[in-house]
Amino acid sequence: MNYYNVLMSQLFWHLPANVTLLAQEIHDPDLIGQISKAWSHFVQTGQIWALLIGLVIGYIIRNLTSYG
Repeated sequence: MNYYNVLMSQLFWHLPANVTLLAQEIHDPDLIGQISKAWSHFVQTGQIWALLIGLVIGYIIRNLTSYG
């Protein structure tokens, strides 16, 4: 863990002082609304059925190919 701390401090030491690492420009701060909109789009486009079918087929194939 100490090696990681030394490495990170050396990396950040060489960065210019005006670099903002975690700042982003947020256009729509409504996170719950964005999640809701993405989920409704996921359901309306039928991707939920592809996910469920893929999970079932993957589970069946895993059980058929496992030994023991």
